Amino acid sequence: MGIVKCVGILTSGGDAPGMNAAIRAVTRAAIYNGLQVKGIYRGYRGLITDEIVEFKSQNVSNIIQLGGTILKTARCKEFTTPEGRKIAYEAMQRHGIDALVIIGGDGSLTGARIFAQEYNIPCIGLPGTIDNDLYGTDTTIGYDTALNTILDAVDKIRDTATSHDRLFFVEVMGRDAGFLALNGAIASGAEAAIIPEFSTEVDQLEEFIKSGFRKSKNSSIVIVAESELTGGAMHYAERVKNEYPQYDVRVTILGHLQRGGSPTAHDRILASRLGAAAIDAIMEDQRNVMIGIENDEIVYVPFSKAIKNDKPIKRELVNVLRALSI
Repeated sequence: MGIVKCVGILTSGGDAPGMNAAIRAVTRAAIYNGLQVKGIYRGYRGLITDEIVEFKSQNVSNIIQLGGTILKTARCKEFTTPEGRKIAYEAMQRHGIDALVIIGGDGSLTGARIFAQEYNIPCIGLPGTIDNDLYGTDTTIGYDTALNTILDAVDKIRDTATSHDRLFFVEVMGRDAGFLALNGAIASGAEAAIIPEFSTEVDQLEEFIKSGFRKSKNSSIVIVAESELTGGAMHYAERVKNEYPQYDVRVTILGHLQRGGSPTAHDRILASRLGAAAIDAIMEDQRNVMIGIENDEIVYVPFSKAIKNDKPIKRELVNVLRALSI
């Protein structure tokens, strides 16, 4: 592999607050190190449709505070095929792109891993997902902001729940990971969290009801992770209506509200550090790695580990929630 002279950057999959801070960091760190930068719009689709623009320092001015992604993002079925990846590679060659930085979740990194293997391209991943579900990094870009959005929403729901003596089920994102639900419950003082990691072990609703949650409180909030494994907030609300009709139940689904908003200081700093580290990795001739952070130190995590390994939930956090919700 020759010396890298030009780096392409794209955001893929679901957007996350802090992606723009990462785009800014990658762009400016690359220019600082004498590299050319090409911004690729709409993720992998932009490689196939040739939506590629040269980025200078001014292209990323005044974006660190913005949610979403200025590069846009899109799902791309064509990139999952060898034919689509061939078109993408040819576009890279035309634009002189020698290496790729991909900001996204596990699906985005899976695509990068396959692409890198097929065409021997240095690919560096940055963990950009509110779900915090990528193995090998303590936290992901966007997670802290989404958690604070949940916190703000649940604080407001608490006001009406208390006024009406109601049981509220609040559904949050996370796909098959319960990090947002569990930590959101601890931070907001919720009475319980229903998460996919424990859905096969116990009946989490039954456990919550039997804990006697109404002994000392006249209102309760349960945060539910959206997942096929949990069934979501509506599933549990219906169960309560049928099995415990004495309770006045309401449901709030926060949905895409959690994806938006200006990134927190934590996410801006994290994205800036990871973005700069991505260029360091390229200069060190690294490839097929995700840049993560563990114990406040930058780490290089092979794509195979980041994608294949499940990130475990700490049971200690479940115990903390249970103890503090009495």
